[in-house]
Amino acid sequence: MAIESEELIQMYRTMLTIRRFEERVAKEFHEGAFPGVVHSYIGQEAIAVGVCSNLRKEDRIVSNHRGHGHCIAKGADMRRMMAEIYGRKTGYCKGKGGSMHIADFSIGILGANGIVAAGLPIAVGAALAAKLEGKNRIAAVFFGDGACQEGEFHESMNLASIWKLPIIFVCENNLYGVNTPMQYAIAGGDILKRALAYNMPGIAVDGNDIIAVHEIAREMVVRTRAGEGPRFLECKTYRWRGHFEIDMIPDLRPVEEIESWKKKCPVASLERKLLEAGILTRQDIEEMDSQIMAQIEDAVTYALESPLPAPEDALENIYSV
Repeated sequence: MAIESEELIQMYRTMLTIRRFEERVAKEFHEGAFPGVVHSYIGQEAIAVGVCSNLRKEDRIVSNHRGHGHCIAKGADMRRMMAEIYGRKTGYCKGKGGSMHIADFSIGILGANGIVAAGLPIAVGAALAAKLEGKNRIAAVFFGDGACQEGEFHESMNLASIWKLPIIFVCENNLYGVNTPMQYAIAGGDILKRALAYNMPGIAVDGNDIIAVHEIAREMVVRTRAGEGPRFLECKTYRWRGHFEIDMIPDLRPVEEIESWKKKCPVASLERKLLEAGILTRQDIEEMDSQIMAQIEDAVTYALESPLPAPEDALENIYSV
């Protein structure tokens, strides 16, 4: 089934929004505007958008430490996201979670997670809940190639398979765990084989091709929602920036490799397709970009004008002490 022009435009808008949001967050961080650390999603935008554009509001997702793109693709409020990153009381977690712990249960975002692979069992729990609720919901979990070496990965895959849960495992294979190449860290060198080992249908796709990701994810969502059990989607991609926005750990990846992947930019690729097909004009794109930049500027202003949490707020909204 072909993707309608309006849906392509919306996917492009969302990818561009993620790109501009991440660029601004990186800038603010390097200017010392807020504490903590930031993991940029630049270069991987097609995955979050390609998958989440097939999900319903009530479907649940679980993100990871590099999670801003997933949140925006699922419909999160950029004002509340920016306020959380700035540690302000108006943020999604009232300024207590920061960049790696944004959640919005009202639209199915069960939270990002700063611990590698920790989101996988949470997503399996969400999928089990969906099955027990009987409301035709599904879950999706985003994780990197580095998470495939953790015990939680194998436990989650096994449970999802034997219980035939409605979940899609989305591996964002950006080829490196910090500075460790995937080929060195993964026995056999093929992540997809791990899905097959758990009797789980899986497909590898060009994670920079939004149309390919969208169409394969759509088929997986349909089958999973129909009760056919879990699916595994490996999206091969690349992060443009270092592991996180800090100089403590140098980026040891080859410069020429980084530059070669930038030429495969997922945002620019869809932009060219839209222009060549006459779906958008250059003026349309410039106007869209201006609108997005204004929204992000508004989000930054909202964050800066929001109050910091009071000391006594530290014991509110927590589950244990």
